[in-house]
Amino acid sequence: MSNVFLIMFAAILTENFIFSKFYGICPFLGVSDKPSTALGMGMAVTFVMTMSSAATYAVYHYLLVPFGLEYLKTIAFILVIASLVQFIEMFLAKFIPSLYAALGIYLPLITTNCAVLGAALVNIQNQHSFMDSVVFGFASALGFTMAIVIFAGVRAKMEFSDPPKAFKGFPILLIAAGLAAMAFSGFSGMKFN
Repeated sequence: MSNVFLIMFAAILTENFIFSKFYGICPFLGVSDKPSTALGMGMAVTFVMTMSSAATYAVYHYLLVPFGLEYLKTIAFILVIASLVQFIEMFLAKFIPSLYAALGIYLPLITTNCAVLGAALVNIQNQHSFMDSVVFGFASALGFTMAIVIFAGVRAKMEFSDPPKAFKGFPILLIAAGLAAMAFSGFSGMKFN
């Protein structure tokens, strides 16, 4: 059980996909303009990343490895992720059209979000068990959600700031993202034995 907590702690804080590994920066910068939209994107990514961690584990261990097709893992994983994203897109369009419209082009981009693919590949690289893979995928997605929602709050506060003209817009966002990443780097030295 302690292994599960260590995986979760590492995935959320010390190895946060956005602030430590810089995976998933496109939706991080693109959808974090409002906390509600950021939370919606985080929930969609959480669902996809958790489900894809389970599905890619099964595809890799029960389909690719027995037939000696491990070299196809990236293509197979992208197909699994694309299918899950398509399911989410249809669900949101039917049941939550306002969130579907707010996420816009960033929703289909979850398919190519390197954070989602990264979680599946890291699970294989670290030789996680099925349960550890699902926990890692879920915790990584929680870390992604936490990062994007925190940054949406920072962006909301920045609306009332008056940076120098050269920093207005995207440059000040990159500076703020860098400062947030520096704050999270304080967790990087934590080790548990």
